[in-house]
This record gives sequence, C-alpha cells and structure tokens, in this order.
Amino acid sequence: MNKSICILTGSTLGGAEYVAEHVQSLLDEKNVSTHLLHGPSLNDVIEHKNWLIVTSTHGAGELPDNLKPLFEEIVQQNPDLSQLYFAVIGLGNSDYDTFCYAVNQVEDILLSKSAVKISESLKIDVISVNDPDHCAENWLNEIDLNLFS
Repeated sequence: MNKSICILTGSTLGGAEYVAEHVQSLLDEKNVSTHLLHGPSLNDVIEHKNWLIVTSTHGAGELPDNLKPLFEEIVQQNPDLSQLYFAVIGLGNSDYDTFCYAVNQVEDILLSKSAVKISESLKIDVISVNDPDHCAENWLNEIDLNLFS
C-alpha cells in the first residue's frame, strides 16, 4: 500500500498519544507511511492529504490544549480542505454529558471545510474499555484504508 497518513494527537493525560503511537505501529506493519505529530499547527499538516486524528476530550467537552490551536486556526483561516481525507479516534469518559465531544468538534469543523470523512469515528469509553489500544486496533482493521487518498 502506497499511502501516507498524518496522525495528529491531542491529549491531556497522554492516553490519546499512547493510542496514536500504537496505531502508528500498526500502520507501519501495513506498509503505510506515517507522520505522528503531537499538537501540530496548520502549517505542519496542511500539505498532508490524509489525517487520522486521535484525541481525548478535555474539561467540559473541549479539545485538549495541544490540539485546540490547530482547529482554531482552521476555523479562522477557512482553508479549502476538499482534498483532505480523515478519520477520528476519540477517548472519553461516559460519566460526562460531553462524552467524546472533541470528536464531534473535529468532525464538524473538518466537514464544514469540505474534508471527506472515510469512516465512522471510534469513541472509546475509558470507563468500560480496559485496553484502548486493542479497541483502536480492531477499529483500524475494520476500516478500508484505500478510502484515504
């Protein structure tokens, strides 16, 4: 497979980063080229045509502090992302009304800029899922990576 996927992470306590690193190793095994970026800016990622966003939800449903600036930039600069293909993995706690709300924000912002969502997002409940890496691995094996450009 001759794909390149940019993995963008946003994490408060590190859980999303661990999942992103695991997903990166799985993609490497599938001969998919990856770039893993923790808390990137728009300039860091704008040239990449495939994004896999791995994020936790922070506070009252917010994006983590290290990912929020990227999505603020996207809203402010209003780029045409019609050539962007993306998928999202979210980690959250279902004890909160805003469970994985960061996933919804990511999807809403990217879809409003004409980006193409290639799969239903994975929302991992850290209360009921003991192994988020395994959960992400199962999800990754179910999606068609050929849908990325």
